[in-house]
Amino acid sequence: MITGIEHTAIACADVAALADWYVDMLGFEINHKSAGAIFVRAEDGTMLELIHAEGDRPATTMRTPGIRHLALTVEDFDIVYVRLTSRGIHFITEPMESKGNRVVFFTDPEGNILHLLQRATPMPERL
Repeated sequence: MITGIEHTAIACADVAALADWYVDMLGFEINHKSAGAIFVRAEDGTMLELIHAEGDRPATTMRTPGIRHLALTVEDFDIVYVRLTSRGIHFITEPMESKGNRVVFFTDPEGNILHLLQRATPMPERL
């Protein structure tokens, strides 16, 4: 039985620089390094595996097929938003609220779409 998602891989032009960005900007920590990858870990244990990209990045939008964004959960949306704004994060939307949930989308230096997410009520564990 599948028990969860341990990590998501992101192919990038500069693995070390992107790992440093996730550590410095978002508070991740470097969890593991190998010859071809760096794993960065969020406080809750989820990880990103950063690997070297082959070729150029195709043009993407919020609706291009494939994985489109990573949602980063926060406990205090306003504090994190202000901190990231002060660090020069490039936001691609304004903060939004719907049904008590607060979100804002931004990109990492490689153009991957991320968003901050604070839910008023946690997602149900099952339908």
